[in-house]
Amino acid sequence: MTLPIRPNALDARARCKTYRKRILEISQQVAALHCAPAFSCLEITDAVMNDLMRRDDTGASRDTFIMSKGHGYLAQAVILEDLGILSRQDLDDYCTPRGRLGAHPDYGVPGIEATTGSLGHGLGMAVGMAAADKILGDDRHIFVIVGDGEMQEGSCWEAVMMGPNLGLKNLVVFLDFNNYQGLGKTSESHPYFDPMAEKLRAFGWTAADIDGHDSALILKTVRQSLGESPTFIVCRTVKGQGVSLMQNDPIWHYRSPNKEEYARAVAEIDAAP
Repeated sequence: MTLPIRPNALDARARCKTYRKRILEISQQVAALHCAPAFSCLEITDAVMNDLMRRDDTGASRDTFIMSKGHGYLAQAVILEDLGILSRQDLDDYCTPRGRLGAHPDYGVPGIEATTGSLGHGLGMAVGMAAADKILGDDRHIFVIVGDGEMQEGSCWEAVMMGPNLGLKNLVVFLDFNNYQGLGKTSESHPYFDPMAEKLRAFGWTAADIDGHDSALILKTVRQSLGESPTFIVCRTVKGQGVSLMQNDPIWHYRSPNKEEYARAVAEIDAAP
């Protein structure tokens, strides 16, 4: 796989600031949405969709991305808007009777390759896609984002077992490890969940453990990890990253800010380096 060499950390930081503000803008039009889960995986999603996925001359992707943690969908949706694949009206109509975008990804919406949200499905689908591509000789790569709550599903561990056994070197998985599963801490409900990278290596994966908000490090780690085994990158993230009133507060898993909170959040994002 030949990866682009164009990424610039400052560009990624600027994009992610814009994406966070766009998500907040959408939040003022609906009663509730998944702000904090989208913010924790935004740098990962940006790295995949803007830097790792190869595109043809028309802008169509030659690779596939699955947002398996469906409640991170807004991170994907605002980037699809930025790429011109979804329209501004699509995002303005998010989760309204007149719109076509729901709270989670739906296959058939432009840019969406799998319906997710019922946790534990995306990784298994990705293994199937990667296996089919290996058989057909297709050089497509499959990128997946899963959550730490999601990784407690047995179906995920079946997929973890199968990936290396099938030699799926075209599969790259990112774990959005924000240490929250819905309304509680993963480290409290599952104290032996970590160390995750060590477990994945035992299953035959090439695994790394990094800062999931460092865009340049995400791309560097993918380049260094690709080889003869599938790649699994554990990304340490903060739920609600970028907006202090949302960070690590479980109430923001599914809630829209009021007008005062919205103004505070936008001002904080604008003031960030």
